[in-house]
Amino acid sequence: MTIASACLVTLFLILPQSATANTFSDDLVNAALERTQYTVRYDGSYRAIDYPGGDVPDHIGVCTDVVIRSYRRIGTDLQKELHEDIRYHFSLYPSNRIWGLTRPDTNIDHRRVPNLQTFFTRRGQSLPVSDDANNYQPGDLITWMLPGNLPHIGIVTNQRSPDRQRPLIVHNIGMGPELDDMLFDYTISGHYRYIPDHYQSQ
Repeated sequence: MTIASACLVTLFLILPQSATANTFSDDLVNAALERTQYTVRYDGSYRAIDYPGGDVPDHIGVCTDVVIRSYRRIGTDLQKELHEDIRYHFSLYPSNRIWGLTRPDTNIDHRRVPNLQTFFTRRGQSLPVSDDANNYQPGDLITWMLPGNLPHIGIVTNQRSPDRQRPLIVHNIGMGPELDDMLFDYTISGHYRYIPDHYQSQ
């Protein structure tokens, strides 16, 4: 084998791995975009579900279910992750203050935006809220306060608005999972980044 052919073999072995190794943000964005292919009726009613890995029927859901299902697609169960944190740090979560709960509830805790905000702050990163769209990166999580004091959450994607000024968001605001240009349509209440442990070594 000549030196030139040996180099070509080496490149062949290296390049496919480098070219196909997705980052966390790639994986989460792809999972979120995949959610937009499903027909989901907006329904946030309380339901008893399995634990861990529990989910409401796949034809229904709310904004938090977009996040939960996207993370599950990349190997992270937020139902389990949040429950393991809230069971030992219940007083740090707003469950009692907002909903009058006295203990964790694996059926609903992870499906509530304020609980996810607390979890992402504790276990991930709480990032500055900004009016500069470039500060919101693919894979980031944004929360808003909608009219009527209704909390909302979505995932920042790598897709851009028609004028290229804003990242598009995958969220469910009532019509099922959608890809929307709505970053600044409502008051942003939080900006988070949660990278699961199995991505930290990448």
